Amino acid sequence: MTHPAADDSPWLRRFHPAGRDNPVRLLCLPHAGGAASFWHPFSHDLAATADVLAVQYPGRQDRLRESPLPTVPALVDALYPAVLALIDRPLAFLGHSMGAVLAFEIARRLEREEGITPAALFASGRRAPGTHRTETVHLRDDAAFLAELRTLAGTDPRVLGSDELLRIVLPAIRADYRAIETYRYVPGPPLSCPLHILTGTDDPRVSAPEADAWRELTTGPFTLRRYPGGHFFLTEHQAAITRTITTVLDGVATGRPA
Repeated sequence: MTHPAADDSPWLRRFHPAGRDNPVRLLCLPHAGGAASFWHPFSHDLAATADVLAVQYPGRQDRLRESPLPTVPALVDALYPAVLALIDRPLAFLGHSMGAVLAFEIARRLEREEGITPAALFASGRRAPGTHRTETVHLRDDAAFLAELRTLAGTDPRVLGSDELLRIVLPAIRADYRAIETYRYVPGPPLSCPLHILTGTDDPRVSAPEADAWRELTTGPFTLRRYPGGHFFLTEHQAAITRTITTVLDGVATGRPA
C-alpha cells in the first residue's frame, strides 16, 4: 500500500507504484549536486523488488526555491523525520558519494536513537567516513568549480552547457560540495546492519584501501564490489548493480540473507 507520509514529504519521491506485496523499502540518496531523478532508472529496475523512494535535496528541481543546506548534520537533521515515516517495514539505503555518507549517518542514528537496524546499507562511490582527505573544491571560483564537475561527469550536460541554468543551480551544487568536504566523521559504535560497498576501479575519489576501510564500520555482513569505471561507474553497470541489490533485498524479504 502506498505510504501517505512518503508521498506528502518534500524530501521523498516515488517514481514507480509500490506493489502491495513489496515487503522492503529502499531509500536512495543522490550525490553532491544530484537530484532524486538520478535514481529513476534504478527505481524502474527495482520496483518489483522493493518500495523504492529517492531523496530530493532542497535547492534543485521542484525544490529550487528552497535554500540548500550546507552541512551533513543539517541535511541529516532535516531528512530524519521523513525517514522515520518509512520504518513500518524493513528499510534499506542506497547512497552514492555524498548520499552514501548521509545514508551512513542516518543508519547510525536509527540504530542509536530508535533501536532499529536497517535491512542493508549500499554505499556507492565513497571512501569510508573515517578516511579523511582535505578537499576544497567548494572554495574555488566558478570556472574551476565547473571544471571539476565536468571531470567527474555526474552533472547533466544540459545544465553545464547553459549559462542560465548554471546560475540557477550552482548555489545548490556548491552547498552540497561544502557539506561533504567539511564533513568530519565522529567515531562511535559500529553499525550492526549489512554493509555493501560499491566502487569504481578508476574512481579518483576512492582508493582501494579507503573502500576497504568501510568494513570496520559494521559488525554485520560486509561485501566490497569493484566495477570498471570512474566516479559514476554505477550508471555504466546499472544492470549488474540492480541484480546485486535485488539478491540482497530478496534475502531480507524471505528471511534468508544473501
